Parts: sequence; C-alpha cells; structure tokens
Amino acid sequence: MKRHRPNWLAGIGAVAWLLLVGLPIYVMLAITVQTREGYGRNGPIALPDTFTLDNYTGAFDEGFGRYLFNTLVVTASVVAIVLLLVPPLAYAIVRSRSRLTSGVFRLFLLGLAIPAQAVIVPIFYLISKAGLYDNLVGVILPTAAFSLPVCALILSGVMRDITPDLYEAMAIDGAGPARVFRQLVLPLSRGGIATIAVFSALQAWNGFLFPLILTQSDSTKVITLGLYNFQTQYGINIPGLLAAVVLSMVPVLLVYLFARRALVQGLMGVGGK
Repeated sequence: MKRHRPNWLAGIGAVAWLLLVGLPIYVMLAITVQTREGYGRNGPIALPDTFTLDNYTGAFDEGFGRYLFNTLVVTASVVAIVLLLVPPLAYAIVRSRSRLTSGVFRLFLLGLAIPAQAVIVPIFYLISKAGLYDNLVGVILPTAAFSLPVCALILSGVMRDITPDLYEAMAIDGAGPARVFRQLVLPLSRGGIATIAVFSALQAWNGFLFPLILTQSDSTKVITLGLYNFQTQYGINIPGLLAAVVLSMVPVLLVYLFARRALVQGLMGVGGK
C-alpha cells in the first residue's frame, strides 16, 4: 500500500495564514480586556497582566447602547425597503418587454456610476427641505436609495437564470404573473434575496457619510459616529474604542451565521442546485 507523504509546504502555508488572520483578532481582543494603563505599559501584543470587562461596560456608559439601537433601526429599515422594492422590480425587469421597464432599469444602472459624495449637497438640501434633517428617516431613505441599483442588478441576474420552461409550466397550469412571482420566482431566488439583504445591511451598518452630514444630535448618532466619543483632546481610549468595535461586529457576525447557507446556495446557482 502506497503511503502518501505529508505536504509540509501546504502545512506551513496554512499555519502562516492562520497566524496572519488570527494575530489581529488576538491583538484586538487582548487589548479590550486590559486597562488603559496596562495597555500603555505592556503594548498591544503582550498578554494582559490584568483582566477587566470595564471597557465593555464603559462603552455602554458612553452611549453605545443608544448608538446600537439607532444603527439597528437604520439597518432594519433599509433592508426592509430593499426587500420590498427590489424583488418585484427585478421580476419586472426580467419578464417585461416594455420600454418603460427597460428605461427604469437603465436609470438604475446609471445610479451605479454616481457616488454618494458627488450628490451629498443636493441630498442635504432635499432632506432639509423635507424636514428630515437630524432624523433617522433622513438617513434611511438615501442609504436605501443608493443600495437599490446594486441590489436590482444582482437579483435580476439571479432571476434571469430561471429557465423559460419553468415559466411555461406555470403558464400552462393557469398561473398569472403574481402567482408565478410568489410560487416560482421567489423560492428559486432565495440565494439572491439573501445576498441583497446582507449587502444592504452591511451598507447601512457601516454607513458614515449620510449620518455625518444628515444628523447632528447625540440622540440620532449611529455606531460609526459614536466611535468618535472615545477620542478626546488628550488622546484616544484605545481599549474602550476596540471594545466598542468588537460589540459593533457581533450583529454583523450573527447576520452572516444565519444567512451563510442562503449565500452559498446563491453562489451555487438558482435554488442552490
């Protein structure tokens, strides 16, 4: 029986990759459980000589709970808007042959070429005139609007992979467009829907420009702006800041854990087959 020699080169590469990925995570977590004095004395890589959770509790004392709630409201609202508008829009783009639908799709594609920074001034003007300045609604609407073009492009591409034979079978069965959309298109587009949900959630969760320009008071701050509270004129509370960063990562990781199967199925093809 032929024995296989161990692949030492692959093993060394795997260990090197593990160190490359694991070292920043270790440094971040190790800093969050030590005091500012201990961090200044030991440095970022050394093992902490004292263990404390004060950085995590202190993050909530600095208003992290309010920032987390505001960010959750913005993210959930943006995802809801995207999931409400994009699936029927993508279905119309794929199945309709009217000039109006193709014109709307071209308009959405044009939105891909316009960065938010280029139109932030007119957006600020519109939000102010609408009375939505310093309001979470004023952050939700433009964030959702800039997520729609990419999401429509992704989901329409997924729906185009549904074979015409399935549409014909539904038509022979007497199904109308609404039934086809509900019973055929949506189940076979689960992977694409999960993809646009995660994409829009990340866009909203990590959004910085719109909250910075369109909000002012502490009651409407989100996490990306709230992290500034850990920086003062005398320095930066690095352990407290990284503790807040770790806390802000938890919801994103939970979203990935719940949506990873649908994301993998979306990458494998329509319906995950």
